[in-house]
Amino acid sequence: MRLSIVMPVLDEAAGIGPVLAALQPLRAQGVELVVADGGSGDATPALARPLADAVIGTPRGRARQMNAGAAVARGDALLFLHADTLLPGGALAAVASALAGGAAWGRFDVAIDGRPRMLRVVAAMMNRRSRWSGIATGDQAIFVTRAAFRAVGGFPDQPLMEDVELSRRLKRLGRPACLRLRVHTAGRRWERRGVWRTIVLMWGLRLGYFLGASPARLARWYR
Repeated sequence: MRLSIVMPVLDEAAGIGPVLAALQPLRAQGVELVVADGGSGDATPALARPLADAVIGTPRGRARQMNAGAAVARGDALLFLHADTLLPGGALAAVASALAGGAAWGRFDVAIDGRPRMLRVVAAMMNRRSRWSGIATGDQAIFVTRAAFRAVGGFPDQPLMEDVELSRRLKRLGRPACLRLRVHTAGRRWERRGVWRTIVLMWGLRLGYFLGASPARLARWYR
């Protein structure tokens, strides 16, 4: 299978260069890199073009951006990677092995980079919860075969919890491959809002979603 990485971005000029540079060894191995820009007001698209196979402009919204990127990607499998997340060494082989073993989709474990030590506990809880529930978050670099992605209709067009809803739909096709390799994601939102405050917020949003609150309402709470 050929793998395509789809990265949604918005105003990431300050850090997009190193993130995309880290993916160049994978491009050398045949991995396609598609950057889906949601209308950045900075130099993000210009900085990304020399380091990606395609940079497309899309309507703003992570779900819309990832769906648009998937639509132009040519790979048989898709990996959705946030702009503040780095893949570990061996990621390509691990994804290939999981899909060759019969999994239709999966995700990585995550490590959250930042100063607060509590972020290590948060990451461990996220990984354990995901392994138990079969629900993945976008921070865990979800990967999926194109056939499975099409079968569930891609990401739902909603402003929040698009990763949770995609996981719920994909679970109907089978449990995810939960890779022990860790992606590293920035802890900036945790540091900005405060770790404990963010924990309470995220658990509240998840509870509200599973109780039927609309994604639009939850997005307003999140902001």
